[in-house]
Amino acid sequence: MPLSDQWLRLAPKPRPLGPGEKWHVFLSYRSVNRMWVINLYDVLHQQGFEVFLDQVVLAGGDELLKVLEDGLEQSQAGVLVWSSSARESDWVRGEYHTLERQARSRKGFCFVPVRLDATKLPAFAEGRVFLDFSSYPDGPNGGELLRLLSAITGQPLTPEAAHFAVEQDALAKQQADEIGAAIRNKDPEQLLELFTTGGLPWETSSALACKAAEGLIKLGRNDDAIRVLEEVERKFPRAIRPKQLRALALARRNHDGDRRTAQRIVGALYEAGERDPETLGIYGRTWMDRYSTSGDLSDLAQSRDLYAEAFERAQDDYYTGINAASKSVLLGTEEDLARAEDYAARVQKIVGTEPKEGDYWMTATIGEVFLLMKKYEDAARLYKSAVAMARAEIANHQSTWTQARRLMEKLDPLPEERASIRSAFAHLKET
Repeated sequence: MPLSDQWLRLAPKPRPLGPGEKWHVFLSYRSVNRMWVINLYDVLHQQGFEVFLDQVVLAGGDELLKVLEDGLEQSQAGVLVWSSSARESDWVRGEYHTLERQARSRKGFCFVPVRLDATKLPAFAEGRVFLDFSSYPDGPNGGELLRLLSAITGQPLTPEAAHFAVEQDALAKQQADEIGAAIRNKDPEQLLELFTTGGLPWETSSALACKAAEGLIKLGRNDDAIRVLEEVERKFPRAIRPKQLRALALARRNHDGDRRTAQRIVGALYEAGERDPETLGIYGRTWMDRYSTSGDLSDLAQSRDLYAEAFERAQDDYYTGINAASKSVLLGTEEDLARAEDYAARVQKIVGTEPKEGDYWMTATIGEVFLLMKKYEDAARLYKSAVAMARAEIANHQSTWTQARRLMEKLDPLPEERASIRSAFAHLKET
């Protein structure tokens, strides 16, 4: 039997929705883990589950707490996504206890906590078994995904399924490690070879293919990324992440019609109610690209407003926050500059002031906060640290430098201050 057929046969199916039930599973998470959760959302949708994800379900003007309470009450199961990034959060404690109460008081409600890294669990959670996805930082896959489906449906794995899960754990981790090595080694051909060779971990979830495509984007191979993502979309037509990444690759490639196509993709997601920070962030980027061509300040304002919407929906999401701040600076009115100062201060509370080992975008964001504060020496130091920790990711460096250059045109630093920022990106050609 082909492996994909074996997966379909062994994977637990959703339980029928009963009276008063609207969702098979409620996803509880912090926005710092949003990309992992979007991949889980995609996998569950692909398997036929109806999934409550707040940033998808919420509509403008909704009362957040009421929508969340209703969503949980109408769900058969709840998944709490935990990681070290959220371990100090009061939200984690509150959501954990809420889901525990649901599991105790509602017959048949399944509470499934999952952990994304190996950090010690908080004391309040030590009494419950967590599914361990620390080997799958880019999205659920392998045998642990099969165990997750079993847990949220309340169906124990058969001995055959349990054996199959163990085999898939090893294979999925190996594939993810090979993708990571190819990105670090600046080897886009290896990424393409891995995608072409495929295997079951590439068939059960779009996570590995998305990781490979994102690597191609980082390495500046946008044409290849677009081809990969078009194939992934055909295989996983309900998945959000491949669409987001294709829009990003198109926006970065920026050939004739690319920006318009990218905007059409994320605009359709937006109209369909997909209001997660990644969709809103890429949509905001396309409006910024449009402004670069049109010079129309309303396009720039639309870009800022989309980033701001994302930041208000997920107030610990530094990526959308820093972009809301920077676009406000570019708009330049007294009111916009006051908004920029507020956004930048809120972002600094999230990211801190020192480089974050292994995290290019957070470190570059800290640099950008310092730039907005006109602390140019500190900004240059952080930008240099970001580049040093991700030397292969030239396309990301270019994106960061483009933003810094635009900001300096407004901030008007002294020549030596501008030169210190430029020195962090000396490996890039001036455009």
